[in-house]
Amino acid sequence: MIGLPSGTVKIVPYTEEWERLFEDERRLLWSVIGNYVIDIQHVGSTSIPGLASKPIIDIAVFVTSLKVGEKCITPLEEAGYEFRQDGGILGRYFFAKSSKENRTHNLHVEEMNGEFWENHILFRDYLRKHKEDVIEYADLKLELALKYENDRDSYASGKDDFIKRILKKAKNEKRF
Repeated sequence: MIGLPSGTVKIVPYTEEWERLFEDERRLLWSVIGNYVIDIQHVGSTSIPGLASKPIIDIAVFVTSLKVGEKCITPLEEAGYEFRQDGGILGRYFFAKSSKENRTHNLHVEEMNGEFWENHILFRDYLRKHKEDVIEYADLKLELALKYENDRDSYASGKDDFIKRILKKAKNEKRF
């Protein structure tokens, strides 16, 4: 299963299919915006083996600058992505794929080596190595999903402290 209605929250068990779906999408993205990007990475919960998640594939597209990222807007729209400006977070471009009744992909266009890039990669890579934190995160996500089934903003806000704590641990681990 992939996709959720816009604004809703439902957590499902991890499936290896998410990696295949990402790889399919990465190939498409390289074909439509490859001239502008440095890298395309699977990020977010669906990129962490074993982690229950919303069944929406998060993709980070890395560019040298957001000015270069602007060149991706039209080709991404033509490929079925809805441009959502910065999605409420300054310093990136945000796109959603599929209909509002079944969002399947979120795409973040970010500057390579910028704060968003670093946070996406550090968070993902740290959780891939620390299964005890994956279990804690899954429990938190399930609890928040029950509480905020139709309020994705509150669900996301409820994860903030955990994410900040993991990023701090990841940055400390990276230093050594």
